[in-house]
Amino acid sequence: MENLMMPCMTVSKAPLITPQKHDALSEFSLKPNKSVLSFTKTTDHPRLPDSHLNYLCRKGRLTEAVTVLDSISKLGSKSKVRPNTYINLIDACIDSHSIHLGRKLHACIELVTEIDVFVETKLVSMYAKCGCFNDARKVFDGMRERNLYAWSAMIGASSRDQRWREVVELYILMMEDGVLPDDFLLPKILQACGNCGDFETGKLIHCLVIKSGMSCFTRVRNSILAVYVKCRKLSWARKFFERMDERDSVAWNSMISGYCQIGENEEAHRLFDEMCRDGVEPGLVTWNILIRSHHQLGQCDRAMELMRKMESLGISPDVFTWTSMVSGFSQNGRTSQALDLLKEMFVVGVEPNGVTITSAISACTGLEALATGMEIHSVAVKMGFTYDVLVGNSLIDMYSKCGELEAAQRVFHIIKGKDVYSWNSMIGGYCQAGYCGKAYELFRKMQESDVQPNVITWNVMISGYMQNGNEDEAFELFQRMEKDGNVKQNTASWNSLIAGYQQLGQKNSALGVFRKMQVLGVSPNYVTILSVLPACANLVAGKKVKEIHGCVFRRSLEPSLPVMNSLIDTYGKSGNIVYSRTIFDGMLVKDLITWNSMISCYVLHGCSDAALDLFDQIRNFGLKPNRGTFLSAILANSLAGMVDEGKQLFSSITEGYQIVPMLEHYSSMIDLYGRSGRLVEALEFIEDMPIKPDSSVWDALLSACRIHGNIGFAVRALEHLLELEPGNILIHRLILQTYATYGIPDALKVRKLEKENMARKSIGQSWVEAKNIVHTFVTGDWSKTYSNILYPWLQCMQENVKARSHSGFYLEEEEKEEISGIHSEKIALAFALVGSYHSPQIIRIVKNIRMCADCHETAKYVSMTYGREIYLSDSKCLHHFKNGHCSCGDYW
Repeated sequence: MENLMMPCMTVSKAPLITPQKHDALSEFSLKPNKSVLSFTKTTDHPRLPDSHLNYLCRKGRLTEAVTVLDSISKLGSKSKVRPNTYINLIDACIDSHSIHLGRKLHACIELVTEIDVFVETKLVSMYAKCGCFNDARKVFDGMRERNLYAWSAMIGASSRDQRWREVVELYILMMEDGVLPDDFLLPKILQACGNCGDFETGKLIHCLVIKSGMSCFTRVRNSILAVYVKCRKLSWARKFFERMDERDSVAWNSMISGYCQIGENEEAHRLFDEMCRDGVEPGLVTWNILIRSHHQLGQCDRAMELMRKMESLGISPDVFTWTSMVSGFSQNGRTSQALDLLKEMFVVGVEPNGVTITSAISACTGLEALATGMEIHSVAVKMGFTYDVLVGNSLIDMYSKCGELEAAQRVFHIIKGKDVYSWNSMIGGYCQAGYCGKAYELFRKMQESDVQPNVITWNVMISGYMQNGNEDEAFELFQRMEKDGNVKQNTASWNSLIAGYQQLGQKNSALGVFRKMQVLGVSPNYVTILSVLPACANLVAGKKVKEIHGCVFRRSLEPSLPVMNSLIDTYGKSGNIVYSRTIFDGMLVKDLITWNSMISCYVLHGCSDAALDLFDQIRNFGLKPNRGTFLSAILANSLAGMVDEGKQLFSSITEGYQIVPMLEHYSSMIDLYGRSGRLVEALEFIEDMPIKPDSSVWDALLSACRIHGNIGFAVRALEHLLELEPGNILIHRLILQTYATYGIPDALKVRKLEKENMARKSIGQSWVEAKNIVHTFVTGDWSKTYSNILYPWLQCMQENVKARSHSGFYLEEEEKEEISGIHSEKIALAFALVGSYHSPQIIRIVKNIRMCADCHETAKYVSMTYGREIYLSDSKCLHHFKNGHCSCGDYW
């Protein structure tokens, strides 16, 4: 438990007297006074140089003054200048921000009659204020004597440069040198402690403040409070705050900000109310703190309420208020409202700053609102933000993502002082558009520039190559990172490879990279898990899902909602719906995606009742269903044969929830009508669709015709499919079967299709897992050494399978076994039962195309005769065979 003992606040309030300009060192000094190195003083030197130089300095003719000084130096004249004259010249350099002339002055320092601590301190200030920090530190380190003013100059320079850790180090050296900070310098040191999280040094300074009597200074007290708040030591801060005799708005704002930082907005609001009761009127800063904190928590509406309340009290929002509103809405995905707020900001006459413009452009990027983005770009040009690196980077990102690469390139070339994000955005834009060659060319230029590629640059290039199908180049870059770029691969680098292989359909490669990553001790994060899990979303990867689930548990990634949602989905697709439900029931926090994932799993497994029960629960929990929820619910009604309920649900999508149905919803309605044999209604529904039907709609009708034996509708569906996908070999095969088998009189079309079909044959493949090895089987392939065992068993089993009566007609994606040989799923099934060393109770098979009716009947027979559960996933359906029945209800 944290020690809450604090320095006593009952102290003498006499302020510390600081050394004057020429005083000796403080009595606290641990070192003797250093002798000042004196130069030969000339008492009879002419006064003309000083008078003339001061005259030129007053008239602003600094260049002439430096030229005069330089001439005196070169002529070797005995003339000298007084320290005050030299200091005036340096001050003029500071005022004009002229480091060039300042360096020339420094080169003439030997002309000063006496180089004392004040001259050297002024040089430190000149270099620091002109942005040459390293030169300032060099002068400071070479000083023969350093008083309070010298230390203040160096600490001030470090503070302006935001070198917070260096400020703390300088403070420690200062104390060792026996120089105590005054009430002006202490707040800067305390600010540094807070910004670099140095709680211990902050505590020590608090003790110094009490002992030296400086606790009476308001700025010092507030600075101590700010240290405790920034270090998130709110118990210390609260105790200190409550002991303060006087609390101004700065102190109240610190406490309110502290609670906002840790997400305790309610306590922040309570303090806000107490502040008002205490007679301290909340200013604009206070309101801005609260508004920003609500945006950080995603509470945009609450932030909006606060701004409106502030306006009603007569406090006008400033640029920081509006910027917080625009960026808050943009970052929380409410991009349209962010742009509306920007327009309102212009209307009320508040001029945006660079951050406002950047946030608005980011909103346009999210919406891909190119026209609005170009308007904001025009505003940025008029306001002089063209060269602002943040604005420029956001413009590059927007133009790239909107496909306007030439505009992005123009912005890129205009930006002065490009940072690594500028280069990465442009390289990423080329990669996203598929121009990997241009991306690589820019990548090489970056390596030759002052800005070296970082790990993000390399990862962008790897992802770009992967997205464009150049996996070899991506892997080569991955291997070169550390050797050529001196950049260590991070978790995101591995994630780029895994996600890339997954997108390219190379699931084994994705899993291989994931395993290699673990072997090398690279910790996966939630992105890794989300990238690799889709590679396991099939029936032969059940053990791999459990392996990844174990990794999630070991890495404590269970709190990640997306990871748990993905596990529910992946377990369901790998055939383990019980695991899916166990995870679902164990989750303390569920979002709509969680519910949708579980419902879709039940639909996939043919469990319509469980799916509809969860759908009802969603509404009871007050969640609003989205498109995905309705899609699963309509399919569940279809499985249950509840046509009227499904129709009513479809109507409610638009009427009750104002959601525009997508093509998949129309396809699910055809499935709903088709399963119940209402083919005329299905066709009428297609003809009345407000959008053009795609392949999924006509394929759903074809499935219904296939089961219910409607040849006429089947031909119509096939002809539409052929028109939409002329290169699809399976459609060619199906339409050829229909024309040839049922004597449709179009011999020319039949011959043309036969000719096209000769060159393209679909080959059925099936995969089954046994003893952690996935075995592949191809239709008609008996080259395996164990075929002499499988073939007799299959022949014997086929004789026992009775042909089922079927009122429909058969359209199969695969040639009959008399032509092509025994289908691959039968061989896989035989291997699992009699060809492997151990016959499992649950058999899982994956097939690349739709299984035929005969194979479907065989699987039902085996499940009943041998008492096995068979999961078989084909291109259309997940079949679960048990006790002679299939979860698809013989409709697939």
